[in-house]
Amino acid sequence: MEKVISILRSHQIQPTPQRIATAKAVFDTRTHPSADEVWEKVKRDYPTVSRATVYNTLNLLVNKGVLKTQILREGKVVFDPCIEPHHHFIDDETGEIHDVPWDALQVKGEDSLKDYKVREYQVVMRGCKKKQ
Repeated sequence: MEKVISILRSHQIQPTPQRIATAKAVFDTRTHPSADEVWEKVKRDYPTVSRATVYNTLNLLVNKGVLKTQILREGKVVFDPCIEPHHHFIDDETGEIHDVPWDALQVKGEDSLKDYKVREYQVVMRGCKKKQ
């Protein structure tokens, strides 16, 4: 909890109980949750918290650079606590989203896109774990 409060304060975010619970719900998981999934988790400890409060907090955390949004599921925005460059692997069987280290892949050809100024990129892979 102290770590979450410290992160919020370092980004000039007032650490209210609802904000702490919302941030903690994303930081304590590796699942890249949607806003509704975060809201459901926060409601367990704060049954009266509104959907708008959680959504507004998530947007604040994104705007302050604490979280990133990703569109990794069909038409659904998810929240990623890992703001460092990395790629993603989505398991077709489970729907789980896994972080893939940046160094694990090499993307080539960026220089051949002469009509574009690339700001950032990431690779999203889909498939399933190999059977052992």
